Amino acid sequence: MRVWYSLYDRLLHAQVLETAFKKVKSSNGAPGIDGQSCKGFALNQSENIAELLEALRTKAYRPSPVKRVELEKPDGGIRLIGIPTVRDRVVQQALKMAIEPIFEAGFHSGSYGYRPKRSAHGAIAEATARMREEGLEHVVDMDLSKCFDLLDHDLILKAVRRKVADGSILALIRMFLESGVMNHGLFARTETGSPQGGVISPLLANIYLDEFDQHMAGRGHRVVRYADDILIFKGSPKGAQNALRVAEDYLEGKLELVVNRRKTHVTELQEGVAFLGVEIGLTYTKIQAKKIARIKAKLKAVTRRNTPVNLAKVIRDLNPVLRGFVNYFKVANCKTELKKLMSWLRRRLRAIQMKLWKKPQKLHRRLRQLGYKGEFKRIKMASWRNASCQLAHMAMPNRWFNEIGLYAADQVETGTLSPLNRG
Repeated sequence: MRVWYSLYDRLLHAQVLETAFKKVKSSNGAPGIDGQSCKGFALNQSENIAELLEALRTKAYRPSPVKRVELEKPDGGIRLIGIPTVRDRVVQQALKMAIEPIFEAGFHSGSYGYRPKRSAHGAIAEATARMREEGLEHVVDMDLSKCFDLLDHDLILKAVRRKVADGSILALIRMFLESGVMNHGLFARTETGSPQGGVISPLLANIYLDEFDQHMAGRGHRVVRYADDILIFKGSPKGAQNALRVAEDYLEGKLELVVNRRKTHVTELQEGVAFLGVEIGLTYTKIQAKKIARIKAKLKAVTRRNTPVNLAKVIRDLNPVLRGFVNYFKVANCKTELKKLMSWLRRRLRAIQMKLWKKPQKLHRRLRQLGYKGEFKRIKMASWRNASCQLAHMAMPNRWFNEIGLYAADQVETGTLSPLNRG
């Protein structure tokens, strides 16, 4: 195995830092403790890059503490996010660009999270293939508690040192790990963990957990992992229980992580295996019910009937939400679910437009413009029930929403990443 002794010089080029900032800017992350945004950094980009370059050359660079942000998890609990300053994200990105290719080539093939040219879709496809095509239908579904927060600093550096022996690089990584946290103006030391929100953290977590991947592979266990979401596939219930014991022993004994036993369990394909937002069954892959509920809550927030804006603005706000959801979940066999979702959504949009029209005369005028003749019933325009009545459908048919730019989620091809045709 090749060990790299001289990498720090790769950071000492203005063009490298410029490229790093371009990547940081594309993510459009929130400001750190100094309040500086990517846009603010860009206003004096040349000076800021030159200052960073000089600090790195003279070894005077010191990262700032990360800004603590607490996010509520959809299923309860709090996720702790640490947001570095823009200048620190630039250095982390440059560091990542220098060391990622060295580790990427040796990562286990079953690892998919936060890796170039890999995705959750690939993880779902491989998991499905393991169960359906290889007959490994008994599955250990593992959940780690606060994985990023519990990564041991010495073990991280030990794992990095196996391939990177450049002391300056190792010192830089340690500085990021130990930079501390500012929470409501109070500083706290960070003795464990790599903050979620840091550019380098996902790579460090993969380096850390690759030891687990390789250990399990060496024991003959098939693993698919996306960050800290882990599935282990076996051909029998007994084999799955044995794999669970082996995995728990290594993760907790060797890597000093914590297995969430409340969420970790042995299941099987016949019951449906939940993974990365979908449920994989014998003959289907469907969207988990909680994900449908979550997207409906998001769409509902955008389509309140008391919205003061016109329908065009509502649709502009809806489309990115819809497109992101569908682009991710089109891996599932979800045509029926998407049709139901769009039917529900179009009813909400009809309700908005009818309330904006206010008077039934405007609805009637619209019908006559479309060529409908005769007398039309006067209806209550603010009624949710009337948003699905025949007159509303005649005035605003499904094709009309396509014409005014609503993303047609129910017309997207689904089941596109089935292992049987993934190519």
